[in-house]
Amino acid sequence: MNYINKVIELLTKSYSTFHVVSNIKEELLNKGFIELDEKDNYHLEWGKNYFVTRNDTSIIAFKLPKEKSDFRMQLTATHNDSPSFKVKPNPVKKVGNLLQLNVEPYGGGIYNTWLDKPLSLAGRVLVKQGGKIKTKLLNIDEDLLIIPNVCIHMNREINTGYKYNPAVDMLPILGFDTEGFDFKKYLLNKLSLKQGEVLSFDLFLYNREKPTLIGLDKKLLASPREDDLTAAYSALLGFVESGDSKHISIYASFDNEEVGSLTKQGANSTFLRDNLERIIACLGGKADSYHKAVANSILLSIDNAHANHPNHPELSDKTTDVKLNGGIVIKYNANQSYTSDSLSSSVIKALCDLNKLPYQEFTNRSDLRGGSTLGNISESEVSITAVDIGLPQLAMHSSYETQGVDDITYCVELLKDYFSKEIVFKGSDIEIK
Repeated sequence: MNYINKVIELLTKSYSTFHVVSNIKEELLNKGFIELDEKDNYHLEWGKNYFVTRNDTSIIAFKLPKEKSDFRMQLTATHNDSPSFKVKPNPVKKVGNLLQLNVEPYGGGIYNTWLDKPLSLAGRVLVKQGGKIKTKLLNIDEDLLIIPNVCIHMNREINTGYKYNPAVDMLPILGFDTEGFDFKKYLLNKLSLKQGEVLSFDLFLYNREKPTLIGLDKKLLASPREDDLTAAYSALLGFVESGDSKHISIYASFDNEEVGSLTKQGANSTFLRDNLERIIACLGGKADSYHKAVANSILLSIDNAHANHPNHPELSDKTTDVKLNGGIVIKYNANQSYTSDSLSSSVIKALCDLNKLPYQEFTNRSDLRGGSTLGNISESEVSITAVDIGLPQLAMHSSYETQGVDDITYCVELLKDYFSKEIVFKGSDIEIK
C-alpha cells in the first residue's frame, strides 16, 4: 500500500500539467537529482542523476551508471496531460445576474462528467513585475465553478442521446455579477500579489473531487486524471527506486498527448532526441555513438489501457479479456497505433515472468477505432525498439476515472526491475541479465 498511498498523494496535488511536473521535480530533487537547463551547457558526470524540463510541462530525468558505458539506454515515456477545458483570453461574460467563464475543450473529454460538480482553476500565470515577466504557478484551492445541467423538464432528451455543444452547454458559472469585476486583478489577488500586471495565463478547469479507494475490499481507485498520471507516477517510483545499472536509465513524461503532441514539449517534438544527443555528446560520445546507442536501446511507452467494461462486454475484442487488477496490459494494433510487436512485447513478458507479475494483452475490436499514444509519436524523432503497455482502467477521459490498485503496484515493480536489469540485443535475439 505504500506505492498506492504515494500515488494518491501525488494525484491529489495534480491540478494541472504544470503542477504534475512540479510534483515530479520535487520527488527527483528529494532523491538527489540535479536540475539542468536547456539554455545552458550540460556538465555531466558518470554516477550522477539529472533532469531537465521544457515549458514547465514536460520532463526528462536520467541516471548515469557509475562507470563509463557504451551509452546503451533503457527508457520509459508517459504523458501528464488529461482532457479538460482551457480558459480563453478575456474569458468573463455576463448572463443575467451571473458571471460565466468562456472556455474551450482540451482533448477528447466525456463532457457530461464535468457537469453539476465543484470545479476550480489551475495552471500558470505570467505577471509583469518591475520590468520582468515572472511565471507563477496557480491553484485556486476552493470550490469556485460549476457547470449546471439543463433540467430534464426542459430537455427531455437528456437521457436518450443528447449532444452537448461545448460553446453552449459547457460554460461554467463563476458567481454573481459584481460591478467592475476584473479577472486579471482577481488572479493577482489569488497569487497574493499586491503589485504587478497579469499579461497572460494558461489556466484549466479541474475536478475538485479527491482520489479515493472504493469497493468492498478497497481495491479500486477512483480519481481525476488517472489517464495517464497513475502510469506517470508509477513509472517515476520504479525509476527512482531502481538499482545500479550499466546502462543509462531515462524517464520521460510529455505534455500535449491528448491533442496530438505537436508542440515543442510534446512527444512529437525534438525534446527527447535533443537531450539524448546532448547526454551522449557531453559524456564523450563519438560521431556515431548516438546512432549506435539508439539501435541498442529500448523504450517502454506507458499509457493507460481499456479494461473490459462490465456493462458493455460487447465493446471489447472477442479474444481480449482485460481485467482490473489483472496485470500490466501489452497493447497491439496492426495499423501501428501502438508500437508493440513480437520482439518488443517478448521483453515485457519475460520481465513479468521473472518477477512473477501478471500481464494481459489488448487489441481493439476490428470495427472500432481505438486511440493512439505517445510511443509511435516518439518514434518519429527517435527510431528505437519500443513496446506500448498500460494500466487497465474504466471510463477513460471521464473527469473521474476508475482502475485497480494492484496494477499500480505491478507497474512499480516491473519498472524497478526493468531499469535494474540489462536488456541486450544481439542480432534478432535478446538477453536479459
